[in-house]
Amino acid sequence: MRSENGEPVAPALTTLRTMELEPNHCHTILQARDARYDGRFFVGVRSTGVYCRPVCRVRTPKAENCRYYPHAAAAEAAGFRPCLRCRPELAPDDPVRSGDDLADRAWRQIRVGALNQGSVADLAQELGISGRHLHRRLDQRFGAGPLALAQTQRLLLAKQLLTDTDQRLTDLALASGFSSLRRFNAAFKQAYRMAPSALRRGARSQHKAIDSFTLNLAYRPPLNWASLSGFLASRGALSTERLDGHAYVRTVQIGSTLGWLRAEPRKGRDQITVQLSASLLPHTAALLPRLRQLFDLDASPSVIDQQLRRSALLKPWVERFPGLRIPGCLDGFDVALRAVLGQQISVKAATTVYGRFADYFGAVVKTPFDGLQRCTPTAEVLADSDQSTLIARGLTRRRADTILALARAVADGDLRLDPGQDRSAVREALQALPGIGPWTAEYVALRALGDCDALPDSDLGLYKAVGVSRPGELRAAAESWRPWRGYAALHLWQGLSSGG
Repeated sequence: MRSENGEPVAPALTTLRTMELEPNHCHTILQARDARYDGRFFVGVRSTGVYCRPVCRVRTPKAENCRYYPHAAAAEAAGFRPCLRCRPELAPDDPVRSGDDLADRAWRQIRVGALNQGSVADLAQELGISGRHLHRRLDQRFGAGPLALAQTQRLLLAKQLLTDTDQRLTDLALASGFSSLRRFNAAFKQAYRMAPSALRRGARSQHKAIDSFTLNLAYRPPLNWASLSGFLASRGALSTERLDGHAYVRTVQIGSTLGWLRAEPRKGRDQITVQLSASLLPHTAALLPRLRQLFDLDASPSVIDQQLRRSALLKPWVERFPGLRIPGCLDGFDVALRAVLGQQISVKAATTVYGRFADYFGAVVKTPFDGLQRCTPTAEVLADSDQSTLIARGLTRRRADTILALARAVADGDLRLDPGQDRSAVREALQALPGIGPWTAEYVALRALGDCDALPDSDLGLYKAVGVSRPGELRAAAESWRPWRGYAALHLWQGLSSGG
């Protein structure tokens, strides 16, 4: 298929499921360099021995030399090396993998390092299946088993850090999830047939002390950065996160490690540049997928917007705010805390109360941004608090009891609020806590679990925007928005906040 000027045009977007990569279809996409398919499959080129993203700018290889794979791990298992030009490690993930089936959940846990410390048996047990069944499901879905997926994840992160940073090889190996420099060197040479140091550009020092390092995170355009960063900044406290000009800055806490980040779109590229404090380097493997979820960088906005535009109610907002993303999080408990604090009060009032919590319970951290000095309160700290202390921060007795129950459930490990969990089970567990109803559960599912079809169907703002008065009426009106009801809700909220 070609346009009037003779350029190749990719066919209409379809769902590319694992092992359903039709060669002629994929080669047409490759010729068109269609960004909609970036990360949804990879092409191995037999004549060069490398594999590329569909958007690679090198000359399109002949169709007979191309082999197509649903995941980078499948391409590497077939003996291909990552392209040094298009850099497969930067590709967004396939949005199809954001679902709630077992393979998707397993993949999301592997992405954040479940197999860097644990075993396949541990992961399978958590998912309630056998190791053999886990391997079979992942191989069917991605063309590679759990260990291959984890190893490719580590190697590609190491390749990114080697290319973009001045980190020492030992620090880089550990940051990528390898247990030692020796294992890293051996794995890199075996997979890519070169020493890790060969990727270093110029004569950069590998022993240079750094205060920060930078990651570039690719996305599928368009990206409505102003709406995304504005939403995130407006729901936090000035001491924990805010806008610094065009950039979004915030504090970060992972375990006992404190740090900060600064993020903004990269000029001329479909990428977000994230500057991170050096203290966060050891947590890079776990932090990278969290950053992608925070900014919803694995979304496919052209597909989402195309469907939502069919709604007469949504069309004006979709056209006004193309590329709207779901504001995610780095810590699911933090989103749940804010949701509870915001029940039945305005965003401004909720932000004021949250600011008191951050200033009292948040750890103090040093950052280069004036006034940005508190981390978000953790479940462990709040779980050790008491009712009177929470009431003194401006809560009612009942709301304080809800916060304590939520914090203790998360701190004890009875409730996990991350994208790798069973979403239905998390919703049920949340609503079993005192003071948490469907609205809070849906809001947490949307922002913390990454459920793009979550719908806070008792939200008064959505009632106003849609012109209904009951949850059942809203659900009926939203049926045609599936599976993107979460994005539809964001468009309606955005419309209300902009005076629509």
